[in-house]
Amino acid sequence: MQITDILAKMGGLQSIARELDIDETQAASGAEALIPAILGGFKKQAQSQPTGLEGLGGLLGQLGGGGLFDQVLAAQPTDVSRGNNILGTIFGSKDVSRAVAQNAASQSGLDQTLLKKMLPMLAMLVTGYMAKQGSTATTASQRSPKGLASLLKGLLGGRGATTSNFAAMLDLNGDGNPLDDIIRMAGKTMRQP
Repeated sequence: MQITDILAKMGGLQSIARELDIDETQAASGAEALIPAILGGFKKQAQSQPTGLEGLGGLLGQLGGGGLFDQVLAAQPTDVSRGNNILGTIFGSKDVSRAVAQNAASQSGLDQTLLKKMLPMLAMLVTGYMAKQGSTATTASQRSPKGLASLLKGLLGGRGATTSNFAAMLDLNGDGNPLDDIIRMAGKTMRQP
């Protein structure tokens, strides 16, 4: 099952649609366009952690853990500052977030401003979901990072497993991770007059 389907089934996309006053189809299209970059950011974090996936599990907790998912589902408006904090951690700069939204807009046909509003909320949903699932999986395997490894591998999996072919379209150098290409594009955009 694709991550967008999981988030829809758990009510996450409906919450985003309600809060941004858009229909669920738009929320799903935005999620499919944005989530590959979010997952790519977490993959890069896992690779850069000195303790690997165990460190990523700790990072998910530091960022807000499973409670982030619940915040987006709550009836009151989502405090996106926590989502922006996640994006800062996984992307490194606002320029990368802007480049992600810009690329998602060109692929999905949705307005870039809308996608910028969706991005921190989706980051919260994905982080919260991974924290909840990773916590359940690691508890079941005596605090082994294998549970989180399996989850991240499943979410990133093959190109079809992430979301749509959007990840493949963004993965310009064919290394399976579109985030490095997005960061490179953001750097080029910043240098242009």
